[in-house]
This record gives sequence, structure tokens and C-alpha cells, in this order.
Amino acid sequence: MPSFLQDQQVPVHKIEPDATGNQHFRVYQFEGATPSWSEVLIPHRKDHYLIVFIRRAGGHRQWIDTTAYTLKDNTVYFMGPEHIIVKEELKQLWSTGIAFTPEFLSLDHNGSLKQLPIILNPQGGHELLLTEHDVTFIEDILAKISTEHHRPGDWQQRMLSAQLILLLTYLSRLYTEQYHTDGPSAEKIFLKKYQAEIDKNFKQLHEVNDYAGILNISPGHLSDVVKLQSGKPAIKHIHARLIMEARRLLFHTARPLKEIAFDLGFSDTSYFSRFFKRETGVSPADYRANIRKMYH
Repeated sequence: MPSFLQDQQVPVHKIEPDATGNQHFRVYQFEGATPSWSEVLIPHRKDHYLIVFIRRAGGHRQWIDTTAYTLKDNTVYFMGPEHIIVKEELKQLWSTGIAFTPEFLSLDHNGSLKQLPIILNPQGGHELLLTEHDVTFIEDILAKISTEHHRPGDWQQRMLSAQLILLLTYLSRLYTEQYHTDGPSAEKIFLKKYQAEIDKNFKQLHEVNDYAGILNISPGHLSDVVKLQSGKPAIKHIHARLIMEARRLLFHTARPLKEIAFDLGFSDTSYFSRFFKRETGVSPADYRANIRKMYH
């Protein structure tokens, strides 16, 4: 886990009630909007579960624990109170989110919902790819949930619970289809170990060979396993972690480039600048100027 994610001061975000006043259940709608700039590169937890259906993502990227996700169109993302989230980029989103607390799951004898795969998440996944049929089904149930959420009355709680049961059950079926539930493979466990070592050592160690030594494996075998399990070369995991930390420091601090480069293990500021531009397409100075102009 990233060092700054281990900070005891990582904030916990609660559900902010909307006009309904419900503190345990909320529907979020984004129609081309962007989240708050104050959340950029700030790690946080939620005290609730969040299911988000992304219609259009615009290349938005975020981290859930140690995994970076570039959000895809027509895809569901899910997380719970135990996960740490970092929004790396803010771009326009078209999405619907359903937030609900553990207490809401316990209402009306819904405690059994806590045992569903989408809630337990035994495989540590956070992304569900959807077929056209899945999209149609999920759009329909989300529309019904949204309508009911804004329709107070004696039956609202039961209706919301019934519709949430249907949604979570359907998503759990997709979960078991996309994530094998017979336990993570040795290769997936190894990938997690590799990512964990990067999070501990990325400021000092920038080469795959360094991590191969820590994990007692040959660099070639490490590269093969990581590429097979993640779809990305092993070196790209190291680079992604460095870039996320660099962006955080450039945006949230006034530290000079030389100091940031040194903190991230670069002895030469110009090399750090070339590395950053190669990975992001812009120089560190331009990134800092542009993102502050955009969000301040």
C-alpha cells in the first residue's frame, strides 16, 4: 500500500444526504460533470459501499487500494468501506452511483446481502465488464432505484431494499462469472506481492531487477508473470506509481521540481522531467500550471 495511504489521517467520507435526507442510501448522477478538484490525489475511504455504473468516462483514472483503473465506458465499479481510493485525474463523467451503508444492508432482514460475492469481494476485483444485455438490465434497475429514492412514503424502504437485492444479486452473478471463486491463483498472489513491494520501495527502487531480487525470482520470469496477469509490462507498474506520486506532489505542494525529483529517487532534475513528460505527455512544470489553473 502506498506510504501516504498508510497515514492514520486518511479521511473517511460519509454519505452526504441529498434533499431526501437519507443518511444511509443515496443515488448519485453525473451527466458530464466532474468531481470536486479538492479530491484530486487525496487518498480517502468511504464509510459505505459504492456501486457505480459508468456510461462514459472520458479517460478518468483512479486507484482503488494498490490498483490503478482507467475507467471504461459501460462498466460497473464497486468498492466498500475497507478500500482506499485516490482519484488521479478529473474528467467529465456520465454515470450513476448507488451508495449504501452497512446499516442499510441490515434493515428489513437484509443481513444476508453481506454474504453476496459483490459485497464480500473475495477476489479483490473492482471492475465488471458488461454485455449489451447487462447494460440494458442495469440501466433499467438503476432508473427504478432512482425514482423510488425520490418517492418518500411508507413503502419506500421496502421497495429500495427489494430493488437493491435484485441489483446486487445480478452483479454477484456477473462477479462469479468474471472472477473465479476457487481462490486466487499463485500468479495473482505474486502480482499483488509485486505491487505491494513497489508501494513500499518505489522512491528508492526504479528497476524490475531490484524487485526480482526482493521476490527471489529471475527478472525474466517476473516480467512474464506480471505481463500475463496485468496486461502491462512489469516496469510500467513502477512508472505508474512514480507518476501518481509526482502528480500528487506537483498539485498539492509548492515544492520545487528539484526537491520532488530527489524525493522520488531521481538524482537529476532534467531526467525526472524527461521521464514525467514521456509518461504523461506534458512537462512537470506545465502539469502543475495547467491543473492548478483548471481546479483553482
